[in-house]
Amino acid sequence: MYLSVISGKQLLNRKTILLMLLCSTCFVYIQAQSAGIDTARIKSHPRLLLLPGEEEMILKNISGNAVWAKVHTDILDECEEIISLPPVERVLIGRRLLSKSRESLRRIFFLSYAWRTTHKKRYFKKCEEELLAVSRFTDWNPDHFLDVAEMTMAVSIGYDWLYDELSPASRRQISDAIITKGLTPSLNDKYNGWLRGKNNWNQVCNAGISFGAMAVYEDQPALSVQLIERALKSIQVPMKEYAPDGNYTEGYSYWAYGTTYNVLLISALERIFGTDYGLSQMPGFLKTPAFYENLIGISGKPFNYSDCGEGADGLQPAMLWFAEKLGDYSLLWQERNNMMRGKTLPKWNRFLPAALIWGKGMDINKVSTPAAGTWVGRGENPVAMMRTSWTDPGAISVGFKAGTPSAGHAHMDIGSFVMDAEGVRWSADPGMQEYESLESKGLKIWDMGQASERWKVFRYTNFSHSTLTINNALQKVNGHAAITRHSDDSLFTYAIMDIGSVYAGSLAKAERGIAIVNKQYVVVRDEIETGDTACTVRWAMFTPARVVSINKNQLQLVNNGKKLTLYVIGLPEDATLKTWPTDPTNNYDATNFGTLLAGFEITLPAHTKKEINVLLVPGEKQVTLKKSSLKALKEW
Repeated sequence: MYLSVISGKQLLNRKTILLMLLCSTCFVYIQAQSAGIDTARIKSHPRLLLLPGEEEMILKNISGNAVWAKVHTDILDECEEIISLPPVERVLIGRRLLSKSRESLRRIFFLSYAWRTTHKKRYFKKCEEELLAVSRFTDWNPDHFLDVAEMTMAVSIGYDWLYDELSPASRRQISDAIITKGLTPSLNDKYNGWLRGKNNWNQVCNAGISFGAMAVYEDQPALSVQLIERALKSIQVPMKEYAPDGNYTEGYSYWAYGTTYNVLLISALERIFGTDYGLSQMPGFLKTPAFYENLIGISGKPFNYSDCGEGADGLQPAMLWFAEKLGDYSLLWQERNNMMRGKTLPKWNRFLPAALIWGKGMDINKVSTPAAGTWVGRGENPVAMMRTSWTDPGAISVGFKAGTPSAGHAHMDIGSFVMDAEGVRWSADPGMQEYESLESKGLKIWDMGQASERWKVFRYTNFSHSTLTINNALQKVNGHAAITRHSDDSLFTYAIMDIGSVYAGSLAKAERGIAIVNKQYVVVRDEIETGDTACTVRWAMFTPARVVSINKNQLQLVNNGKKLTLYVIGLPEDATLKTWPTDPTNNYDATNFGTLLAGFEITLPAHTKKEINVLLVPGEKQVTLKKSSLKALKEW
């Protein structure tokens, strides 16, 4: 039968596929009817995300709400810019076509949205031009299958939304491209290892290919059923990673990437089939928007651990879907703030039209303040986020990370933290380095083993993070730190982590606790015990602030007109506070402008226990040191 024949390793050409489809016509009805999905519910175009006539709901919403009207206007304004651009060309950067796939998605999603909401022919013509241009590409770069997935998503939305007005010739050319350049390569074992992955690749690729299958169902009904059903099973692998609390292993930026595609798939299934086949009910998935919302600190910057950028993503459309699904508009606190700042929304956000689709029934002005100031998530990379207020400009927020360097996109950042106070970031994370800048120098950065070249990159190591370094050595990739206890007591909010396993062989014990005391300052307490040999312990904080003074146990920082004082309680007589540069150590390392490492080093004999207390006090406060601040972690 057709489906069993094309599922092998050989990538078939278009003529072979069409011939086999013709030969198998008599089997299609039986196969489709016996499938798990209800194909009778697949209606005419447009069927993806926004059904016929639903444009009116968007237009009604924007007519009565200035915030939504601005999003709509920003998209249309950008479409006018896109019209003047030449079509996207097939140009790889290193081994990736990804930037072109993403630009195609941005252009096609924007233009097809503009067409459906205004019916202005210039948007249709430019969108058709972009669709035909990428359909003529030799391929969509299946060797790096994210490129295929995002391009398939782009072309599928445009094809579906423009379908009624496209000429038969254009339909045929675009549909054939989706089938031969998108769907068929996904059947080749050489390219589809993502089916078994538990990371963003699985989410993005399953969503993109499923959109293609739903878009061209009339042309390939049996293949479409096969691919949709495959996705329903395969995508459960990464979705299991949200359990139990909604934590996303790969952090802020990759949450936005993988979860957005996951939501796009669920939303498309719901619109076509009236069900998501239980995907949204998987443990932890509907808890994950709270994880994302809490990652943004008082400064407006995210806790950007792992391969994540330091800038906030602006409006995040997936959060609108979650808020509507849960009936909890407090999840849109950060999104509402981004939308109401009066600035133009980021035009690079290729998913921006989805915000108007998923938010078409919402009044963004009615968003409430989140109730909880603490969020703690278990999983492969446990994290704790704490804050004293969502609204007070003088508030304090802390993000604190456990986990393992062996996780996808992970860094050696176990025990690291970011801290904001008075709207300023004091302890920061260096974040990601652009992959091509390293791959082009020959570095193999995707091996997560202890001896990997990945750990030659400064930003990826504990040397550049706000954590401990022992004997100038790397953390252990096979270690895993857990959050052992935490409290949301507003006068002593804390989290404690056992981080000893990433220092195995050097330390017999290592625990770190971070607390916000009386809503006034932060204490970082380390309790360590050396093993059979003496150890040099470096305590460091990566900061974008400037040091203005250093005394024996005090260091004063300034940043953006604000002040913060770092106090060390119990610093040995032979130790002193100091700074280290963050300049690149290799020609492939990215620069770290305007940053430094502040802290100290101490040397401890073998079999020695040591407690270290560091206080981070914002502003001009004269803190009355509470005894509780210096208690042993077991007494917290």
